[in-house]
Amino acid sequence: MFKITVVYPRAAEDDFNIGYYIDSHTPLVKELLGPYGLVKVDIEVGIAGAAPGSEPPYELICGIFFSDLVSLQTGMDAQGPILIADIPNFTSVTPIMQISRVE
Repeated sequence: MFKITVVYPRAAEDDFNIGYYIDSHTPLVKELLGPYGLVKVDIEVGIAGAAPGSEPPYELICGIFFSDLVSLQTGMDAQGPILIADIPNFTSVTPIMQISRVE
């Protein structure tokens, strides 16, 4: 299995719209990448850091899973620009992305 991890760093000046992310962006991810073999989407909303009472380092972490690397790459090549263009609708922070093989 292969995964795109998208990490949204927490920033004091950002007003991350989690409602939009969950209600609009995530369905868009599923709609656009479904035909390319999307297996699942996991969303993690940060609630705290490691130290007691600390803020989370990330506002949100998203895992986008595919059964094979070719499907992931084909889907992102075709639909990635649309998904990236939607980012300003929920955050002003530039996300960090990584593609991984899930063991």
